[in-house]
Amino acid sequence: MNPFPNAAPASAEPPSPPRRPTARFMLSHPAHLLALGFGAGLSPVAPGTAGTLWAWLAYVVMASWLTEMQIGWLIGTATLVGWWASTVTAKNMGVADPGSIVWDEVVAFWLILWLTMPMGLWGQLAAFVLFRFFDAVKFGPMAWADRTFKGFGWRGGFGIMVDDLAAAFCTLLVIAGWRFW
Repeated sequence: MNPFPNAAPASAEPPSPPRRPTARFMLSHPAHLLALGFGAGLSPVAPGTAGTLWAWLAYVVMASWLTEMQIGWLIGTATLVGWWASTVTAKNMGVADPGSIVWDEVVAFWLILWLTMPMGLWGQLAAFVLFRFFDAVKFGPMAWADRTFKGFGWRGGFGIMVDDLAAAFCTLLVIAGWRFW
């Protein structure tokens, strides 16, 4: 029995031709606003990097207001809500995994910072560079996740989120190895 009876199958076609996101598109639905990282995904150059930079700044601000446990709950909630927002936004854009959806980078980088802090600026910069590398290159676990969950519907939204979580995992492994040595 299908746990998501109204969800479209992963191979379902989008309802409209592909769209390039605009500020108007972003503001037309709360899912778009979140998935596009409150505008970071509208960057004409390297939207994933812009989204990760936004995540870094947002984390620094959050860390001054929230406890570690509250940040953990926020990351968990942001992951689930991001799955929904990514699913809706990809469908409405007509693209299975649009580069302008950056909420996956935001959540993944928050997770990295949450698990590695406190770190100085150079450590945070190293985490940023490592994460961007693993997210861009997409080999191993990132390639598997990207390939396995491509499409529209709930499965495609999950795929948008999970390949960046795999990149976060690889980043955390490198940081753990660096700290061990």
